[in-house]
Amino acid sequence: MTDNRPGEGSNRRAENGRSVPTDRESPVGAPVIRGDESVTGTRAREAVQFDPDDPDSLAAAAETVRRFAAGKTTDDHLYMLRGAAACAALVRGEGSYKAAAERAGGETTVSFIRKWARVHDLPRSVRKQVALGQIAPTAAKHIARVGGEARLLLAWATLDGDLTVRDVRSIASKVNDGVPIDRALVKHDVVLGELELTLSPTTYRDLRRRASIEDVEPGQLVTDALEHYFE
Repeated sequence: MTDNRPGEGSNRRAENGRSVPTDRESPVGAPVIRGDESVTGTRAREAVQFDPDDPDSLAAAAETVRRFAAGKTTDDHLYMLRGAAACAALVRGEGSYKAAAERAGGETTVSFIRKWARVHDLPRSVRKQVALGQIAPTAAKHIARVGGEARLLLAWATLDGDLTVRDVRSIASKVNDGVPIDRALVKHDVVLGELELTLSPTTYRDLRRRASIEDVEPGQLVTDALEHYFE
């Protein structure tokens, strides 16, 4: 996040000629993931929208943030995403992290507001994994500290490399210190791009056959095919 308010600034990066979102693209405070029944099931009905332009909704956001900062909400990942949404909406409505923290009051700090507002600002693909419980909200806080394509790479490495929150925090710090994401991951025994896939026997047979004939690694054929697919 490059601005003092969530959801603003450049949010797409070029990747092999393709544009991919690295920040939130939907409106701040909208329960895009929390309100999606395909992700959260019946709990989607509990989703709360925080409108930064509506005084009553902003007041509700301030109360939610106050309780969230005081630890008076459950550790459930969906409620934590609600708290993150409230933080982001409050920042947008008040105009700055400092003003948002002052509006919420209680034990709310600028640092707390900033960290969770940035979680809300993560791209949809990452927020979905948080909602599903695959990425811990506390790990998402550190993923959100990283910008650009490295943010996405760290998120997927968290899943594929079974990284702990402490690992994610360490890697995020190294990346922000200028260490390339692939080097930062190697130190935690994670090879960037290494992914275990399960193929149908027929596809596996044909992949191995073609790789042998063309004298290339199977992974290269998979990469070529997927790059063509994503185009």
